[in-house]
Amino acid sequence: MGQATDIPESFADSAGPARVNDYDSFAEAYAAENENNLVNAYYERPAMLALAGDVAGHRVLDAGCGSGPLTAALRDRGAVVTGIDASAGMLALARQRLGDDVALHLADLGERLPFKDGAFDDVVASLVLHYLENWGPTLAEFRRVLRPGGRLIVSVDHPVTAYTFRDPRPDYFATTSYTFDWMLGGQSTPMRLWRKPLHAMIDAFTTAGFGLSVISEPQPDPAARALFPDGFDDLSTKPCFLFFVVEALPSVTGPE
Repeated sequence: MGQATDIPESFADSAGPARVNDYDSFAEAYAAENENNLVNAYYERPAMLALAGDVAGHRVLDAGCGSGPLTAALRDRGAVVTGIDASAGMLALARQRLGDDVALHLADLGERLPFKDGAFDDVVASLVLHYLENWGPTLAEFRRVLRPGGRLIVSVDHPVTAYTFRDPRPDYFATTSYTFDWMLGGQSTPMRLWRKPLHAMIDAFTTAGFGLSVISEPQPDPAARALFPDGFDDLSTKPCFLFFVVEALPSVTGPE
């Protein structure tokens, strides 16, 4: 699964079920857009890196690595990074970026991950969980491949933003999907995301064996103000993404 940028209100909520979220069909266009735009390059990625902090020597899984910009940034900070994505096209672009010193795997976050228990110190999941209706199996796998005390660092569409996407408003407290046509590189692509209320997100983390450390609603990088004056003011005054840091709690074994 690749990452997603914000969804302008002008996008039509008209996509059908066929070929939704087909990142292979627009991998190059998405990677080019993601590289230097306001929302990804000057807001979401800097926020993820700030939450990750000092990762030198950490074994990090980039779950939904896309074309690898976050993977590269973590590697450049001294982490030993492994990337996974469900799009072969995005992984091909990641390989061009990263060379052969980063392990990359084609993997679906809805299935068992190809790693041993406790293989990682950190997992980063950048704008991917909102593609899943049920977070439970994926979070259980993240918990399995993390060492006890390891961190899961997550960004998702802000539930307030997702709730206001459609008029009339959906039931905020229900888990519901919404579809839209994403114009990217002159191509219209059907997309489908899932929205959850905040309490359901937190419940999913705790049920999977994580303890909540941080909930963050960061501001964009101040350097973006001169580059994107209109967009910067809008992004700095409205909710866009929500960020979590959760810690893998030790397994509790009851008395025999």
